[in-house]
Amino acid sequence: MKLFLFITDSLLQRKKVLGIVLLSQVFAYAQVDFTDSNLPIVIINTVIDPETGEPTEIPDDPKILADMKIIFRPDGSRNYITDQSNEEYLNYDGKIKIELRGSTSQWLEKKQYGWTTYEDDGTTKLKVSIMGMPKENDWILNGLAYDPSLIRDYLNYNLARQLGQYATRTQFCEVIINGDYRGLYILQEKIKDNTNRVNIEKITQQDTEGVKLTGGYITKADKTTGGDPVAWTMESYAEWTDFIHELPKPEDVTAAQNNYIHSQFTSLATTTANDNADIITGYPSIIDVPTFIDFMIMNEFSANVDAYQISTFFHKDRGGKLRAGPVWDFNLTLGLDVFGDRSKTNTWQFSNGSNDGAKFWTDLFDNPTYKCYLSKRWNEVTATGRPLNYNSITAFIDQTVALISEAAVREEERWGTVPNHAMEIADIKTFIQARLAWITTNLGSFASCNNPVLPLLVISRINYNPGESNEFPESDDQEFIEITNAGTTAVNLSGVYLSELGISYQFPANATVSGGQKIYLASNPAVFQARYGIAAFGQFLRYMPNSTQKLVLSDAFGNQIDKVEYFDSAPWPNADGNGSYLQLINTSLDNSLAASWTVSDVSLSTNLFAVTQMQVFPNPVNTVLSISSKDLIKVTEVYDMSGKKLHSENQNADTVTIDFSSYASGIYFIKVFNSEGYTIEKIIKQ
Repeated sequence: MKLFLFITDSLLQRKKVLGIVLLSQVFAYAQVDFTDSNLPIVIINTVIDPETGEPTEIPDDPKILADMKIIFRPDGSRNYITDQSNEEYLNYDGKIKIELRGSTSQWLEKKQYGWTTYEDDGTTKLKVSIMGMPKENDWILNGLAYDPSLIRDYLNYNLARQLGQYATRTQFCEVIINGDYRGLYILQEKIKDNTNRVNIEKITQQDTEGVKLTGGYITKADKTTGGDPVAWTMESYAEWTDFIHELPKPEDVTAAQNNYIHSQFTSLATTTANDNADIITGYPSIIDVPTFIDFMIMNEFSANVDAYQISTFFHKDRGGKLRAGPVWDFNLTLGLDVFGDRSKTNTWQFSNGSNDGAKFWTDLFDNPTYKCYLSKRWNEVTATGRPLNYNSITAFIDQTVALISEAAVREEERWGTVPNHAMEIADIKTFIQARLAWITTNLGSFASCNNPVLPLLVISRINYNPGESNEFPESDDQEFIEITNAGTTAVNLSGVYLSELGISYQFPANATVSGGQKIYLASNPAVFQARYGIAAFGQFLRYMPNSTQKLVLSDAFGNQIDKVEYFDSAPWPNADGNGSYLQLINTSLDNSLAASWTVSDVSLSTNLFAVTQMQVFPNPVNTVLSISSKDLIKVTEVYDMSGKKLHSENQNADTVTIDFSSYASGIYFIKVFNSEGYTIEKIIKQ
């Protein structure tokens, strides 16, 4: 039997209802004369079945071997099928293993596919970059099931990324399988643990105790049609919700791991049911609040029929909090529901009486503090120029429609599922406008959480790639992050944590840091103390990348206290494996800017002397810079923006000069040492 989809339309409020009519006769789908496209062209040829002499049909499971070519001209110009023999225009040309994927989408004649890239031997997995996306080996061809607009998934994944959360990267393409034109698809990433996807530590069967037991995990609330067993169920206000292990895989998870990650969800359910928002004992101590809020925002904005109950992912890094996401599966959104009438402008999806998901979603929403932060974030992201502002969304929709306009014509010709694309797009825009207004009205005020008082904690030194030596041969074990209390009063660190994936640390409850005090988080506290002579305050989990990493210090509700994203390339000073670390010149400077940092190799126990003890003039300087100090100046050093030392001189005088006449115009740093320590000043050479 084949499925035929039809679309009806109401005059008052355009709302698509796709009815499914099961036809007993075979429907003759049209073939398309397809030669070229403004989109990438994906050509797949499966291995020949020796019994039939024909290409092997792609099964649901297991994956079968195939050859794939992706025609994608690097200059963005038009792609032609005849380019498949031109290596210059092939983004990928190699082996894959491919299978059908999806649940209800498999009822359709146009299938969806999961595939993995392989070496030429067909047995060794190969991580590759596809059309500019980061290297991996697991990918998806999304067939846009049930969506006559062709944009719902693409739109929502892109909007989620614009909010700052990871969502699978996407690229429209047109697909040919075994010589058969299959139409318009989205080539996208599969949800998977990977530095550039879900950036968590991969847990193994040996990780069954201590901090190793704490992550990383990927868990989903979903259907059981994929064959994976249910790990546990949780009660909802409508029905029960099944939870399934994604990482580790169900066949690999140990009893200890299952019990641990299950306990995180039961603790969340208990604290939210008790309306407990305490930062030490309540839900903020368990979950990363901003990811839960952004997850709700995306699924409520889109009125996602599948959210919360199914297609709902969670992840938890080693030592980190439980996080919601990545978002997934947006084909039944924005007014479209082929199996009912649940995608509406005026209903909360987490309490619509169907597919509500676990109780903790509704209980979170009902908590006044959580709802306040949800309202605050909603009003931020819907403001003018922000991702969920109506004008921003419609501009992106128009760009997307222009991109796929010619492919949409072929999609209708091939499958007959896009009879009036312009009307579908107009209906989506109408729905979005009404949905935005309804949510804004019904979320209420965020005045009580609009201006949280945040401590003056500053990330002030970063050693992300320490130099190695005979005494300390492992660079990773010497990593550290210095945090300075730039205020004058003590700070209670309860609830404070490093919130960006990649580096995990949660400060212990009721720990304090005095005014002006510096504390150190180390990758290996024992090595840190041996190397630097100071006891580390705590240990962060995982190692800092040697290229770039965001370090975000947040309070219990995710309010950002401080944020630094370092790089190992200009304009950032060079602290990449040469024995130096990054040092903030002054805690009053904006440490998100490269110009606010210099490099240093000075012992951490060396004190900074007060800037008030020294005068530097003129600044900006043309020729000669003068420095005077109340104490004898012992040494002066000059560094450029890359951290390269340009000048060093022993002085032993209270007034010294440095000749800048030979230096090019730009920004420099001077480091001045006296008997009390040293200080660093930024100098502008005109």
